[in-house]
Amino acid sequence: MKHNLALTTVLISLFGAASFAAAAEMGGRNGMPWRGAGPQPCFGADDGVIQCAQSARLYVIRAARLFDSNTGTMRANQSVVVNGERIVDVGPTASIRVPAGAQVIDLGNATLLPGLIDAHTHMFDTPKPGMSREASTLIAIQHLQADLRAGFTAVRDMSTHGNGYGDVDIRDAINRGEIDGPRAQVSTRGIVWGPPGDTKPANPLASAVVHNVEEGRAAVRDQIGHGADWIKLFPTAAYSFAPDGKAKYELTYPMPVLQAMIDETHRLGHKTGCHVYGGEGERNAIIAGCDTIEHAFDLDPEQAKMIVAKGLAYDPTFVRYLEPYMNDNDDKATGGKYRMTAIFTKAVQMAKTIPGLKIMVGSGADGATYVHGTQALDYEALVKQGGLTPARAIQGGTIINAEVLGWKDRIGSLDKGKFADIVAVGGDPLADITELQRVKFVMKGGKLIRDDFPVAAGAQTAQR
Repeated sequence: MKHNLALTTVLISLFGAASFAAAAEMGGRNGMPWRGAGPQPCFGADDGVIQCAQSARLYVIRAARLFDSNTGTMRANQSVVVNGERIVDVGPTASIRVPAGAQVIDLGNATLLPGLIDAHTHMFDTPKPGMSREASTLIAIQHLQADLRAGFTAVRDMSTHGNGYGDVDIRDAINRGEIDGPRAQVSTRGIVWGPPGDTKPANPLASAVVHNVEEGRAAVRDQIGHGADWIKLFPTAAYSFAPDGKAKYELTYPMPVLQAMIDETHRLGHKTGCHVYGGEGERNAIIAGCDTIEHAFDLDPEQAKMIVAKGLAYDPTFVRYLEPYMNDNDDKATGGKYRMTAIFTKAVQMAKTIPGLKIMVGSGADGATYVHGTQALDYEALVKQGGLTPARAIQGGTIINAEVLGWKDRIGSLDKGKFADIVAVGGDPLADITELQRVKFVMKGGKLIRDDFPVAAGAQTAQR
């Protein structure tokens, strides 16, 4: 069997990575016996030799509490049975049978939750002048692995900040099992507006610049053709304050261009996320049907109800725009009179009162002002400053995010048949939302990433 790239792709698509690894064990290249170093290996996407994937593991994970993200309630004394990458049973510990050969992980007084989902990350930060793409990629992988260890087993990455289509390569490497990281949906370069007369040369690594409807549609097709899951759009640019304190927001795309890009994205079976601060661009994004409205500093009840009516979702990325530098900039610009953080906080507090509004949890973490692996700060902010209940905040970062990403059938809750993306904290996050900042146990797709809990009293040490 010759394991070239095309055959690798076919095998993985048909049978999955584990089956491909097993097939690769049947022989060396060209069907000849393996004559290299060590035991028979498997073969990667580049036809290079790699260690074969471990066989599927069988676990029973026990804890004092389990958060049911479907209902927003806590269940007592629960167990989750994991076979391979899937959950095969969930229920009261007293009624769960331990399968033969299962490894029992007793987490004692812990709380089990579905793997957290960050709906707005940037695995790449903007590279410094002279930094190689290879260096940027290594840093991006480090960022994602910090996210994973913090309990974020899935992310939606919202543009690469001048690193081209590097997010596609990293997403695919994670999917192939070559590196550990969260499940990822990516939006590659993003698309920005270039006003008439703009003559700057195109940068193939930065955001695509469009000047009209035709260029907008073409940019959407190009990015999806390069592997984008989402199309990132920017209907507003900077904000400022008028002398009377009224916030002003810079409009970018004309409405026909914005509508054309959203329509083209939908025609191709994909979704759009719109970076908006406020004003006409924010309203245009909602009217045009942008699938997720990002940030939206001055969201008002009318717009929030429009979001609900159109079946869209709101992703405030709250902490990212409450950071101290925001007040520093506004204090300098207005002499301390006006601050966007106050306007933004009011918008989020309003949003929680709108029936049916899907409030997502996304961080905007990029490694510049928001450290990867600390995104659970957003849950705390949504509760303590935004006024959401802890249950609603956690639902936003699990089952609601999963729904918006189109993955509700596979992640977002601890249900039979879904991927075994499981995290645990020591206390009760409904009583103290900051518990999510102290994740101690992470499993993704049945693979144990970390377990920092001590062995529970009475548990069989050999089984941990």
